[in-house]
Amino acid sequence: MKLIIGNKAYSSWSLRGWLAAKQSGLHFEEILVPLFDQDWEQRKRQADLAPSSGKVPTLWDGEAVVWDSLAIIDYLADKVGRDRYWPKDHVARGLARSMVAEMHSGYLSLRRECPMNTRRTVTNVKLSDETNADALRILQNWAEARSRFGQYGPYLFGTFSAADIMFAPVVTRFVTYGFTLPGFAQAYADAIMAHPWMEQWYAAAAQEPWTIERIERAFT
Repeated sequence: MKLIIGNKAYSSWSLRGWLAAKQSGLHFEEILVPLFDQDWEQRKRQADLAPSSGKVPTLWDGEAVVWDSLAIIDYLADKVGRDRYWPKDHVARGLARSMVAEMHSGYLSLRRECPMNTRRTVTNVKLSDETNADALRILQNWAEARSRFGQYGPYLFGTFSAADIMFAPVVTRFVTYGFTLPGFAQAYADAIMAHPWMEQWYAAAAQEPWTIERIERAFT
């Protein structure tokens, strides 16, 4: 398999796809393409990215091509077993799927106002009511998952799952923009940030030579 991703400093969806690939336990080749540089328009039309119209992450498994992080999770879960990604308990699995679907399609204000940037931290950021409402809704979902199903480990449903894969970039945003979190959420965020795969991602992001100016301008 090979997984095409964008800049680790900025690409939240790439992080999700990469974590999904790591969770599979399967070997994969990682191919990083700098997003929106001077070669981007040409690069995204090359054969390996053309099926997704340049969207990352894109997973190739032989002749099979899968893009979109949630589709990659589902594809890999079919390949290695769904219990590797989803809680075994059907009640917990229902909640996990709902939270993942909401993350996949929602929280647009948080995404827009707080772009992912693993190399920066800021304080005293004034956020809109819509973004604060997104954050509150996320915390409500986290609280329900942790209180009902988190007793067997530090993650949303105890053990690391698709829910944590999908919310990991949200954790990075909370860290970058200095969100004040309640104790249970701070403990969960700390667990995500301490995960070896997250540490590996952050270390690689810190070494990247590229910048995306429109994202960096969000910090000025």
